[in-house]
Order: sequence, then structure tokens, then C-alpha cells
Amino acid sequence: MDRVPVLEEPLKKLLGPATAKVMAEHLDLHTVGDLLHHYPRRYAERGELSTLADLPLDEHVTVVAQVATARILKFNNGRGQRLEVTITDGSGQLQLVFFGRGIHKPHKDLLPGTRAMFAGKVSAFNRKLQLAHPAYELLRGDNAEAVDTWAGALIPIYPATAKLESWKIAKAVDAVLPSAQEAVDPLPRSLRDGRGLVTLPEALLKIHRPHSKSDVDEAKDRLKWDEAFVLQVALARRRYAETQLPAVARRPQPDGLLDAFDAKLPFTLTEGQEKVTKEIFDDLATEHPMHRLLQGEVGSGKTMVALRAMLAVVDAGGQAAMLAPTEVLAQQHHRSVTEMMGELASWGLWREAPPNKGGGGRREGGMLGGTEHATKVVLLTGSMGAAARRQALLDLVTGEAGIVIGTHALIEDKVQFHDLGLVVVDEQHRFGVEQRDALRSKGKQPPHLLVMTATPIPRTVAMTVFGDLETSVLDQLPAGRSPIASHVVPAADKPHFLARAWDRVREEVENGHQAYVVCPRIGDDLDDKAAAKKKSAEDEAEKRPPLAVVEVAEQLRAGPLAGLRVEILHGRMAPDDKDAVMRRFAAGDVDVLVATTVIEVGVNVPNATAMVIMDADRFGVSQLHQLRGRVGRGSAPGLCLLVTEMPEASPARGRLSAVASTLDGFELSRIDLEQRREGDVLGQAQSGVRSSLRVLTVIDDEEVIAEAREEAVTLVSKDPDLVHYPELRTALDALVDKEREQYLEKG
Repeated sequence: MDRVPVLEEPLKKLLGPATAKVMAEHLDLHTVGDLLHHYPRRYAERGELSTLADLPLDEHVTVVAQVATARILKFNNGRGQRLEVTITDGSGQLQLVFFGRGIHKPHKDLLPGTRAMFAGKVSAFNRKLQLAHPAYELLRGDNAEAVDTWAGALIPIYPATAKLESWKIAKAVDAVLPSAQEAVDPLPRSLRDGRGLVTLPEALLKIHRPHSKSDVDEAKDRLKWDEAFVLQVALARRRYAETQLPAVARRPQPDGLLDAFDAKLPFTLTEGQEKVTKEIFDDLATEHPMHRLLQGEVGSGKTMVALRAMLAVVDAGGQAAMLAPTEVLAQQHHRSVTEMMGELASWGLWREAPPNKGGGGRREGGMLGGTEHATKVVLLTGSMGAAARRQALLDLVTGEAGIVIGTHALIEDKVQFHDLGLVVVDEQHRFGVEQRDALRSKGKQPPHLLVMTATPIPRTVAMTVFGDLETSVLDQLPAGRSPIASHVVPAADKPHFLARAWDRVREEVENGHQAYVVCPRIGDDLDDKAAAKKKSAEDEAEKRPPLAVVEVAEQLRAGPLAGLRVEILHGRMAPDDKDAVMRRFAAGDVDVLVATTVIEVGVNVPNATAMVIMDADRFGVSQLHQLRGRVGRGSAPGLCLLVTEMPEASPARGRLSAVASTLDGFELSRIDLEQRREGDVLGQAQSGVRSSLRVLTVIDDEEVIAEAREEAVTLVSKDPDLVHYPELRTALDALVDKEREQYLEKG
């Protein structure tokens, strides 16, 4: 029987079952390798004390400090006693409190002048921060033994929990550290030597037990390369495997549907649209599947680029499918596409029973048979009636429909295509890779894939999160798009500002325009129950539930917007009702639409010029940017008002000020990412899988990621099966088992 590699040994063999159980339950550490890759989050220097001035309330912390005073106080008429210890680090002071029988040992240990590490949860008493009954570890003297014990000059502080203090983790690491010598080094020697990187065993020793800051730097430089390179190899292998698949080249025929569409366009494409279109059409003309990410600013014309690609595929005898994350967006895309195509869309969706079934059917889009180049554009969603659904499915399997636009309903087994040539996925971050691949599997041969996102992504994140896709960027807005003025409205500090906001909405309507009001929740009973379960700490502190669509709409109708046509839109409405509201709004029959984020992407009403976002602090930076992109889509300037009750000095207000200060989505995406955990950036938090990135940060380590990608592409092109790199293959298997390599999490 094969011996288990040392780094795969379960921790209980070395640490005992009790410690191993706590590590598994609270830190998700199971093997020797897991613990060796649980790196210190920072280092305290002996002789230099950690900062006490900025301790976070209600968080579990580890601090290194010196005892200033210690005294026993009696209370309860002398029947009870407590030990109060004041510690200092030069930047501030912190009080430690021990009660009852638990005071004897700390009273003996924590004498003035003693230095120690303390760990506990920060609480507040009489407006002063304190740790109640903290765990502690004495740092004794400057003798040689103490220096050895605490790794020379630097004390590692590990990510810890209330059940497992940093120094206990350090002692556990000491027990497994000799095993680091057995670590399999995934980096090819030529790469390691060429970049002056230390070996993996040396890096593990230096990250856990550094003697100097340069040891830490050397270790991090090496470990960043491990993470970047192994991940990029996984992505490069996926890209390589896709290039080996056959696909039908889809070249548009001259004087076909695409030419007919272009001939009736009332505007010329932007330079950016022309450039991106060429990249896409070049890919479509090859005999292996396109895998391209099209990212662009809100309103940069991605839908037009995607539609022309779909028409090119229909010209070439294939079908195109567009996958949208919500019914509102699917309906909006269907409406936009049929309107843009006019008579070239031979018919759309039967809203009632077709004429031959009785009941006087009605067509959307152009007239049947209106032009020789026309193609059917059908909508397929989960809530469609049985007759409409049957007709749509029949149109797809016979090839009658050249274009289908739908939601997750497109992925179902019963949906079959005649010849699926192109899949367009809108707002990729709403879908897992499994879902987009399920749709792609419906082609006779792998169809071409175009992924679109209106959330601008920094280059390094695109390389990491969408690393199996080539990237095209649309950063130029079409001519005629108007600027959007954005302002923060501090409703708590200056209530008259909110009154002025409603005046501005009324002014826009009086000038013939329309407005959106966005709220964080719906406001029905179900919504309230869900909200009660999911209250954030901020809500608890403020005792203020998020504002709701239903309530805000009622208040506006009765108050500041009385007399205007105010309607609501949210995700729990019946699909036909949602569609009817959007149609009335698009037709100008509604003045103000009070909605949830269901309008976040894809909704296009050029006459809407104002947006008021209530409780704007409850939305993310990118989400606010997306919402703001719904206004200013016509020739009149746009206005976006971010209403908040958060105080001026709060981080939430800082976020809102950042959104108000720039319309640059790429700049805002950096701000957004800087405020999120690395695992969230990679979409891994959704899957429950621990992020594979511990040292590498996708924002700061752009150079490492770009170089790792180049090295990975070169290596995989020469040896796609990694025959000559067994150590790298082992590391890859540890990062992604066979299924996860197919479906590397990308949110």
C-alpha cells in the first residue's frame, strides 16, 4: 500500500484529536499541508509593541503589550473581587479584567513591566475598551532561549479564533514545521532560478519562523508565485483544451441579414465597437470555439456588438442564444433586439394564443414575412404559458428561430436547438461556469461563447477570475450619451436636502422626463421575515430597517410626488405584470418608477433622466455604478442622488463620495475590490470553498499575475499534460480536483 505523503497526513496524528478537531471546525485545517499554508497575517517585533489605539470593537484580537499597572478591586460589599490590569504599547492603553477565582494566576504572572501576548474579544465598559478574561502568553526576558522560542526578532501573529489563540497555532506549526522539508515544489527549477526565488521548503520555514523582515519578503515573493502560477496553469490548460475542440466557423454571408441590419442603422458604430467587433468576427471565423469576455462601461453599446455577432451566426446558418440572469432583463433584451431589428425580426413571442389556436394572437417585433432576410427572435423564460413555451421550443428545435433570448429556462434538458452556433452570456457574475457550459453542451459541436459584463474589471482580476477567456474592452461611450451628475444626499444631517431631491425629481418630470427611485427591499410580509433573519450589525445598531419599495411609493404618492404617475417594480411581481410596468414606463405613461435592483442592468429608457437611490449605503460600489447607468442614456443630462442616513465620518459615506466623484467604472471597480475579501473577488465565497489565495492579492500583485500567466501559457503550449512536470501536476491536483479544474469557480 502506498505511503500517504507527509503533507497529506491528518493533523490528529501529530497534534492529537482534540487540537485537530478545533483546527478543523474553526479554521478548516485538516492536514499537515493545510497548517503549513496557514500563514501569519502579521508579525510583532520584540521590543516594538503592537498598536492598541485602533482596536476594532467586538472582534477577536491578538496584541503584544507591556503591563503598566495591576490591582485587585473588591465589589459586592467585599464578597467579590476582580483583577484590573492596564497594558500599554506606547500608542494607547487597554484594560484587562479577570473575575472570581480566575484572578490568582494572572495576578501572579502579570506584574508591571511584564511583556506578553494577549488574545480576546474587544468589548467596551464605561466607554473604555477592554478584554475580559483574555488568554495570554508571557514573553520572558531577552535570554537566548526566549529568542529561539519566538523565532528571533519577529513573533508571528496567526489568523486565530476565540477557541484557538495565535500562540497555540504557533506551537502547532512548530510541531509540523519539520515536514516542510518534504513539500513538493510545484515551480519548475528553471523558472525558480530565473527569478531568484527560494525553494518551497525554505519559503515555508521563513514565512513561519523569520529572523528578519527580509526573510518574510523572500518567503512572500516565492509563495505569491506559487499561487499565481498554479492558478494560471489551471486556466491555461482549460484554454488549451478548448482550442483543441472542433467548432463550425461562422462567417456572415454577403448581402445577408447582418448587411440588411447595418443598412438600416441610424448611427455609425463607435471606434471601440468596430475594434471589438473585428476581434469577435475573427474568432467566429475559426474552427475552434471562441471564448471571449466583452467588458465595458455602462451604456457603451455591448448589446449592439452582441446582436451583430448573433446576426452574423444566423447568416452563417446557425442559431444564437442569449442567457440573461433575470426575467426583467431577458424581456428587456428581447424588446430591445426586436425593436432594433424591426422588420428583420420575423416575429417574437406570442403573448396570447396564436390565431390558429383561436384567441387572436399578437406579434412583437416586425411582421411575419416582412423581409426575405428576417429571422424569428423568441423569448424563453420559466414563467411562460404552456402554449407559448411549446411554440418557442418547436421554433428552436426546427431551426425556425435564429435568435433566442432567455433565462435559466434555456439550460433545461427539454430545450433542444437545431444548430446552436453562439452563446452570449449577459452579466457573467450572475452565473456559474457550470450553467454557461450546460447551455454550450446543446450544440452539435461546441458553440462559440461571448460573455458580457457591464461591471468593469481590473486587468488582473480579468486574468484571474476570467482567465480562460480572451478579453475585449469597450471603454468608449456612443455619441449622444449625456453626462450624469451624482450627489450624496445626507438625509440625517440635512433633511432639507432630501426635500430638495424630490423637488428635482418633480422638475425633471415637468420638463417631460422620467425618474427612478431605488430601494433595498420590497416591503411585503415575506420580505420583512427574510430581512429580520438577515439583519446586519449596522441595522441592529441603528434599529433602522432598510427602506422598502411598497412603503416609499405610498409615501411619495401621498407626499412630495403627489399628482405624479408613480408605479412600482420588483422581483416578486408576476412576469406579465413586470413586463407591463416596464412597457408603460418605456412608453412614457409612468413618471416615476419605484423599484428594487431588478432595474440594475440592461434596462434602457432614454427619457429617464433622474435616479434617487434610497439607503444608498446598503449597496456595493459596482452596484451603485450599474444603477446610475440607467439614466443619462438619451440626449438630456442625467442626475443620480445617493440618499443616506450614515454619518459623515463613516466608511459607508466615504464609499458614496467615491461613487459621486467619478463616472470611471474601472476606477470604482478597484475601490470596490479593495473593500472585499480576496475569496469574494474570486467568487469562491459563494461555493464555500476556502480561497486558494493566501499571500497573493489580485489588486496589488498585477505584475506577478501577468508574468505567471505568460509563463503558464508557454509551459502548457509545450507540455499540456504536464508530463515533464509531475510536481506541478501534484500541486494542480491539490488546487483543483478534476471536476473543479473543469469548473474553476468564477462566481
